[in-house]
Amino acid sequence: MSLIVQKPGLYTTVQDRGRNGYRSAGLTGGGAMDEYALRVANLLVGNEEGEAGLELTLAGPVLRAEADLLIAITGADMTPRIDGRELAMWRPLYVPAGATIRFGVARLGCRAYVAVAGGFGTAAALGSRSTDARARLGGIDGRPLRAGDAVPCGMAAGAAAPSRWAAAWLAALAARSSSAAVAEGEGRPPAWAAWYAPPQAYGGASEAGIELRVMPGSEHGQFSEAARGAFYSGRYRVQAASDRMGVRLEGSPPLQRIAKDELLSHGIVPGVIQVPDGGQPIILAADCQTTGGYPKLAHVAAVDMPLLAQAKPGDWITFQPIELDEAQRLYLATEQAIRALEWAVRCRLPDDSIGYRQE
Repeated sequence: MSLIVQKPGLYTTVQDRGRNGYRSAGLTGGGAMDEYALRVANLLVGNEEGEAGLELTLAGPVLRAEADLLIAITGADMTPRIDGRELAMWRPLYVPAGATIRFGVARLGCRAYVAVAGGFGTAAALGSRSTDARARLGGIDGRPLRAGDAVPCGMAAGAAAPSRWAAAWLAALAARSSSAAVAEGEGRPPAWAAWYAPPQAYGGASEAGIELRVMPGSEHGQFSEAARGAFYSGRYRVQAASDRMGVRLEGSPPLQRIAKDELLSHGIVPGVIQVPDGGQPIILAADCQTTGGYPKLAHVAAVDMPLLAQAKPGDWITFQPIELDEAQRLYLATEQAIRALEWAVRCRLPDDSIGYRQE
């Protein structure tokens, strides 16, 4: 079974939770920018949460299903449609064989995720199917998808160890008597899915901008009091040069570091906020390098990394200080919400998995 790429979108890649354990060798961890959205999409179709999915950036692809599929779409709203009907997000969707799924431009957020029951069966590289375009690893030939690609998916595609829950979901689909009814939009989402919508993970986003909660970085004290005050009170616009490696910001005034000595290159991870010589912050993202010498002013709390993933060029970002213990409490609360969803899915199989938007 495959999804055929008719149009690839702006930047569509295969991503899972990342390639862990190789940073000491200089290889980035990578993985989904919005790991929360990918995990939830997988759970909604009965997968283990770490299965590979598709990451769509700013403008989505056009995909044709070669077989009946159960999918979920999460993250940014790219107005997905089948035969002109807009699909609901954050719930399971039944896609009949031959159907074409069309995604538009993100009208809210930056990145959307598509999971398929059974996962995507592209070849794994160093323990992950994630696409690392710079290292040309994972996904399909280590690159973004192109028109004409056939992305293997579903339990028959060789995805790693599909769960018995995914098998049960697929069996429920096979038992349906009429795919035509689904194609015409009949049916309803399962009752347990109706309560589930994007929760606190996107609570810091509004039309006014995105608020990221941050903790002091290692060189926080090397910046002037005026620079630290400007950082927490100012607004920064996301620059067009931003990508999976880092989100570049622009604001005023430039942040000045008191210490003038050059730092030795040191280890860095996603979420670190570096300040280069120009004084404009860069927030490191999933594909960031493993070492760097710029001073670290702050670090984004893990619970807000999904918000960073959804920041697109032109968006405004502000920063709010947070204590470590509060950041840990919020992170654990998000993990508990994900576990609750996992059990809700596993304890009740759907009698109908269609999810068209109701106007």
